[in-house]
Amino acid sequence: MRNPAGLLVLLLATAPALAFAQAKDDPFKSFPTVSQPQKMPKLNSFSPTLPGASTSGPTVRDVRLDALLKEKGGPVEQGLIWRVFSPIPGSDGKLPLVATAQGGSASFQLVPGEYFVNVAFGRAGATRKIRVPESGAIDRQSLILDAGGVMLNAVSGNDMRIPRGELSFSIFSSDVKEDGERALVVADVKPETVVRLNSGTYHVVSNYGSVNAVIRADIQVEAGKLTEATIQHRAAKLTLKLVSEPGGEAIADTAWSILTSSGDVVSESVGAFPTLVLAEGEYTAIARNNEKIYQRNFTVSAGVNTDVEVLLSDSAPTAQAAANANAQD
Repeated sequence: MRNPAGLLVLLLATAPALAFAQAKDDPFKSFPTVSQPQKMPKLNSFSPTLPGASTSGPTVRDVRLDALLKEKGGPVEQGLIWRVFSPIPGSDGKLPLVATAQGGSASFQLVPGEYFVNVAFGRAGATRKIRVPESGAIDRQSLILDAGGVMLNAVSGNDMRIPRGELSFSIFSSDVKEDGERALVVADVKPETVVRLNSGTYHVVSNYGSVNAVIRADIQVEAGKLTEATIQHRAAKLTLKLVSEPGGEAIADTAWSILTSSGDVVSESVGAFPTLVLAEGEYTAIARNNEKIYQRNFTVSAGVNTDVEVLLSDSAPTAQAAANANAQD
């Protein structure tokens, strides 16, 4: 749908995840602070001339290059990495690197001949073969990146903002390989970081904490636009305490095991008041202190951060729960 400002607003859902995505035209100022340059494996060191070229001052021509995010768009003014290769493989079978440049539009002094030109813009890139004539006019070469950007964030519950240090995103290809896995595009993306990508659909995995609060969503990246997507987690942050009475001081040297309603162990820790993030649901907290075991069932509600207190007076676990707890020792 479109809002009154004319921005494209998408609502993407992959149960139980919700991702609110907004794509808008970018003035090219949002992109420069983003993402690492595309990696180019197997490159040789800088080589100023083509293999076999004369070293006694060969004729060179001025070749000007620019890159566009989309057809009929304006040139990208910064954040580009240009690489020019000879099409003739060297003795090692690799294409020799002839020249490089960084920034926006580029100009290279090249001897007449053929070259491969690659331009990288974050994780997006384009490659073209060009020919430099010995005489005559040389048209300015424009490479179409067909690229945009995505900026990710997340909330817990309806609108509780999650601290930046507790969130991380991984971006995968939307295509599933034969082994059922997806190709990783970029890992450990921090919130509110613009990542430059070729246009298309990507599979985003959002991790809140380090236990089981994981949400997946598909995000569409459009050429020439910056997509801002907010993923909704159904999770909360909890602090565990073993106390002698409600609101009492936490007892040190306590070992903790957190079990799901089906009895699976999802977290283990030791401390007076460990903090963890859990997905919405039913759990059992098992505390072990001075060779005694205590337990309490509790519920996690999305966006409701709270303390989970286990009392010394809480009933002892069942034989099966005790066996599960002892099995973790």
